[in-house]
Amino acid sequence: MRAVRFLFSFALGAIAALGFAPWSLWPLTLIAFAVLLFLVHEAPTLRRALGIGWLFGVGHFCVANAWLKQPFEYQDAMPHWLGYVAVLLASVYLAIYPMLAAGLAWRFGSTARGDLAARPDTAFVLAAGAAWIVTEYLRGTMFTGYPWDPLSVIWVSELSVAQLAALVGTYALSGLTVVLAGALLLMVQGRWRSALAIALPFAVAGIFPYWIIPSPDQASRKIVVVQPNLPEEERPTDNYAENNFRALAKLSRRTDPGTPPRLLFWPEGAIRFPLEDGYPGYVYASLGTATMARLRMGALLGDNDAILTGAQTMKFNAAEDVVAATNSIVLAGPDARLHGRYDKAHLVPFGEYLPMRPLLEAIGLSRLVPGDVDFIPGPGARTINVPGFGKVGMLICYEVVFSGATVDPASRPDLIFNPSNDAWFGPLGPPAHLAQAQLRAIEEGIAIVRSTPTGISAIIWPNGQIRQSIPLGHSGAIEDILPPKFEPTPFARIGNWMVALVSALLLLTAIAIRRRAR
Repeated sequence: MRAVRFLFSFALGAIAALGFAPWSLWPLTLIAFAVLLFLVHEAPTLRRALGIGWLFGVGHFCVANAWLKQPFEYQDAMPHWLGYVAVLLASVYLAIYPMLAAGLAWRFGSTARGDLAARPDTAFVLAAGAAWIVTEYLRGTMFTGYPWDPLSVIWVSELSVAQLAALVGTYALSGLTVVLAGALLLMVQGRWRSALAIALPFAVAGIFPYWIIPSPDQASRKIVVVQPNLPEEERPTDNYAENNFRALAKLSRRTDPGTPPRLLFWPEGAIRFPLEDGYPGYVYASLGTATMARLRMGALLGDNDAILTGAQTMKFNAAEDVVAATNSIVLAGPDARLHGRYDKAHLVPFGEYLPMRPLLEAIGLSRLVPGDVDFIPGPGARTINVPGFGKVGMLICYEVVFSGATVDPASRPDLIFNPSNDAWFGPLGPPAHLAQAQLRAIEEGIAIVRSTPTGISAIIWPNGQIRQSIPLGHSGAIEDILPPKFEPTPFARIGNWMVALVSALLLLTAIAIRRRAR
């Protein structure tokens, strides 16, 4: 009987993850969470409630993070089967946060045993939502944070509802989603008034169309997003750097000299040649001079064009040995010069650096992205002014999944550039990554441009709508007008203080309901 109960909780969590992209079956997520709330409330002990929450979390994250096994198939330094172990181990850790949410919800429910404990009530549902907000925020911040697939991202497939993220942010919307699932539970019990009161904000959001987008300038400026889709991206060959550049150049050349100025966006790590001067001579001897690389880029541009591209820079010691690297974005112009650089701040453990390198190397582990030199972080979110196009914020790859850490607060951008390399993440990772970028656009009220080597590249407007995209596994370029932006949203002004405000509001309301019932 115990084994069946454990398997049921695990399966329930797996079903709940089917609301995420690429499946987007969000009704299943709500039903699964409604059943979870019932199981937690009915648990006879705190230990049982914690166990239910943890098993639910393991199943949930095993499905949501199934893409994590994919990089191991492109890394011969470690056995491929280790990818499945990595997914399980990550899920075992991440499940701690749903476990804590379940424990907190049960503890609140247990404070009023008797009539109120006979079945879940509105106060219990509100407390559960508050607990989920806090614990999901902790998941996104503890130990460098891993906020991949927050619960609220299920609403990206229902953009009208997703607009609530502009008001309260990702984590608070996740908690409200738990409350909405609780409304299903209350409805099953015949508590229609409470259920309808909880569902009302979602119903209102679903009725109204997306926020009205300001009218953009139709003619004066263009953006071009390029996706080369080289088959060797996953396992680069000796000629990869040259082949990649030629593929990018072919898709980036001007076809009509009379077109408006263009801002080109190239993917993460698009340029594998050195672009900076001042490196030791042996670097240029093997890879070509930085001047030549910049001249080749500049030759693709008109007088008022520019390129924002992913690149890598290197750091050397006094003996001219490479000691570190940065994952960067550079701004290049037609004058064969660089006019700005952003270095990725939120690096991926085991991807861009190997924690405890001496110890882990001794037992045969290495980075998922091969290399003996670790990347070093930059200072954080920054904005680069691109003449003629305005201010562009920079987020490289999975930096875009960190709610509240999207823009430089001292210089709000007009547009956010999010180059990424999702070639390592199979068919599951890229759709989920894109959905989270859509949620960031809604939160901040700023359009986001994504350029990836193999897909999914996209232009996302400030309401989260995908204006244009290039599918996974295709090459191409999309051209569009320079997107407009909203005024700062409530979340953009307050940030993750919304975590404290909304969770406190839910909890205080729950306490007030309990006291009134007594």
